[in-house]
Amino acid sequence: MTPEQSEVTVASSVHVETTDTSSVARTLEIEVSPERVTQAFDRTYRDLAKRARVPGFRPGKAPRSVLEKLYGASVLAEIEHALVNETFAEALRQSGVTPVAEPAIEAQPPKLGLPFRYTARVEVKPSFVLPVLTGLPGRRPGVEVGVADVEGALERLRQDRAPILEEPEGTRAAPNHIVHIDFVGRINGAAFEGGSGQDVTVELGSDRFLPGFESQLAGAQAGERREVTVHFPSDYGRADLAGKEAVFDVHIQSVRRRAVPELDDEFAKDVGEFASLEELRARIRANLTAEREKKAQAALERSVLDALIERTPFELPAGLVERRLQRRLNAAHRELERSIPHDALHAQLSRWHEEWRPLAEREAREELLLEAVAKHQNLLVDDSEVETRIQGMAQEQAVDPAKLRKAYREADLLETIRVQLADEKALEYLCREAKIEEVSAS
Repeated sequence: MTPEQSEVTVASSVHVETTDTSSVARTLEIEVSPERVTQAFDRTYRDLAKRARVPGFRPGKAPRSVLEKLYGASVLAEIEHALVNETFAEALRQSGVTPVAEPAIEAQPPKLGLPFRYTARVEVKPSFVLPVLTGLPGRRPGVEVGVADVEGALERLRQDRAPILEEPEGTRAAPNHIVHIDFVGRINGAAFEGGSGQDVTVELGSDRFLPGFESQLAGAQAGERREVTVHFPSDYGRADLAGKEAVFDVHIQSVRRRAVPELDDEFAKDVGEFASLEELRARIRANLTAEREKKAQAALERSVLDALIERTPFELPAGLVERRLQRRLNAAHRELERSIPHDALHAQLSRWHEEWRPLAEREAREELLLEAVAKHQNLLVDDSEVETRIQGMAQEQAVDPAKLRKAYREADLLETIRVQLADEKALEYLCREAKIEEVSAS
């Protein structure tokens, strides 16, 4: 008997029946032959015998009957897992089903000498017909950069580059002063989570704190202690604080001010390689124009996609939406886990799980539509375009392109870049063929 004959092949040992349960869901009833089940039992017990340590028997010599008594329940779970893992890919090939999310598997424990049956509930991409892709309505805001815009940006730059100087002793805090404070907040006499801070910077008049907090620090001097009373808004983000009154014990460490530089040619030279203030103004105007051009293009793309979505209704697979949502939440968790207390962060993530769902649904719908447009228009992406994108990413990140390419290849992300490029081509095509209306920038 050849090695090929000694094993029951996957194709001959798996039978699948597929039922459409919705436009985006399939139920696969999968049956694995008794021969394949027997193989799984034999293989699992052989492996177990090699590693099991059974009193009274040398390693690897414990009879199977003893192993069955000692490990029967756990072995059945292991065999079930192995049979599903070994046969599910073949079941998908037979059925022609391509999942878009993790399937839900239901199975009974396998029995020696009998077929093993399990059910897989699988979400798939929806089927839909694209509308006419030429002439979709799009709205593009006009791009205008006025004198006030340039001067506003110049003033912000001036403020940002102003050194912060300590005020003389006895100076009382006033609007635009910067005070450094320590504080402890209490509600009904008890400190609450997130209500304390050390060496916190407050710029009076910036309105970045709770309403009334900054105004009650006016007139304070360095070294002074103040009691500040505020009311949390009824719609505050934390339900345990919303609508409640808090009293803060505040210690003023210091009172400082910004030494705002004169707006002249010397300031322009300090900012960068600008010969004059007018040259700096010209650069600011160019940067603002480029930024608003980018925003106008994004607004146009969104309006065209709005039109395409409106004309192409289809059901979304819930798992595809959840996967996108979890990706956003995981990124937020990584970004915030070092700066927000654990309980507060997870409470916020729980709120975002619902608040961000419409955005995840929108992104999933756009993803499916752009993929369909790229396929419909035969918009292909070749290897040179992927390489150009990697080169650009490496330059932005100041890393070696070869190392970045290797990292993407090892993480199996090169195809993700290819998909992104195809989506970009599809969106560019839709905008190029759209009927565009120029609208006011406001």
